[in-house]
Amino acid sequence: MKKTVKTNTKASAKTAAKAEASVKETTVKTAAKETVKAETPVKESEKAPAAETETVKEAVSTKAVAEADKKAPAKKAAIKEAVYLQYQGKEISQQDIVKQIKEIWTKQLKNKVGDIKSITIYLKPEENTAYYVVNDEVKGNIEL
Repeated sequence: MKKTVKTNTKASAKTAAKAEASVKETTVKTAAKETVKAETPVKESEKAPAAETETVKEAVSTKAVAEADKKAPAKKAAIKEAVYLQYQGKEISQQDIVKQIKEIWTKQLKNKVGDIKSITIYLKPEENTAYYVVNDEVKGNIEL
């Protein structure tokens, strides 16, 4: 009984090896045919009319775009972040602080929100103050 199992395993291994060799041979033959087709000059009488060529090019480019979309990795969802400062019974969020800084930037300093490149915030709860620096130039503070 054991000999039969070994024989079947060997036969399966041989069959798998033959199948793999056949696939490799077919792949090589196909690649060779495509190379020959690409290198063979086309006679004027065999060329497709310009209108058909453009239609084929459009179809090929559309198909290529569709395939590229399928292969493109899925975008990761943005991480939702929330930062809150809690100190001596008060709570203020990072969003509230940034909102106040943007209001100062636009209303008091007469700038556009789109001009902001960076905002750095330093929280000092013991002083009940948030210090900020906008675009590494404008400094200020707000009361929490």
